[in-house]
Amino acid sequence: MRHYAIGDIHGQDGLLAAAHALIAEDRARTGDAAAPVVHIGDLVDRGPTSAQVIARLIAGQAAGAPWIVLKGNHDLLFQRWLEDPFARHPMLRAEMSWTHPRVGGLTTLRSYGVMAEEDLPVAALHAEAVAAVPQAHRDWLAALPLSYAAGELFFAHAGVRPGVAFAAQVEDDLLWIRGDFLEDPREHGALVIHGHSHIDRATHYGNRLNLDSSAGYGGPVSAAVIEGRQAWLLTPEGRVLLG
Repeated sequence: MRHYAIGDIHGQDGLLAAAHALIAEDRARTGDAAAPVVHIGDLVDRGPTSAQVIARLIAGQAAGAPWIVLKGNHDLLFQRWLEDPFARHPMLRAEMSWTHPRVGGLTTLRSYGVMAEEDLPVAALHAEAVAAVPQAHRDWLAALPLSYAAGELFFAHAGVRPGVAFAAQVEDDLLWIRGDFLEDPREHGALVIHGHSHIDRATHYGNRLNLDSSAGYGGPVSAAVIEGRQAWLLTPEGRVLLG
């Protein structure tokens, strides 16, 4: 079965629209209008149009597009900050918070029209954000799945804990894992399609496919098509085999 996948978006709505256009072009060439499109997560932060990204994805799903959207760690941090801006996520370094410039939360709030300044008291910033972010966006973020499995493929934002059954994977690994997964060359029982760890270009490593092509740092949003365990990057010139 054919699947499409889109890597980390990081508040780049124009790049997301371009990725969707590349998928539409590939659909036209293949005649396949039904293949699912799996968005790997990290919809928000760093880029200027996070609110527009979420609105686009909600609207597409509501219109019946075969889109699956997974939760990324940045999406979780946004969701949790709106619930309690003083709570700290244990996977973040002690000196970090969602609104730290390196994480990029303030850019997400600005996309909702919040006058988000670093020196604004947290309580005041939170009150303005709660008033500005639609409840429908908050509910949608909270309900996003952590993974998606289909035959020979397993999709998760960050990856999986090697040696643990897919059904037993936990949130911290699915959304945050790096080294223990990235450095393990073993077969996982399915091709794992992920993002989270940014690289220059989407890359197929045999046991995993990393689609985070650094959109949070000025790179593109990658769209790929997967057939069996082979994958191709979608470009304006057509498919490019990923190996």
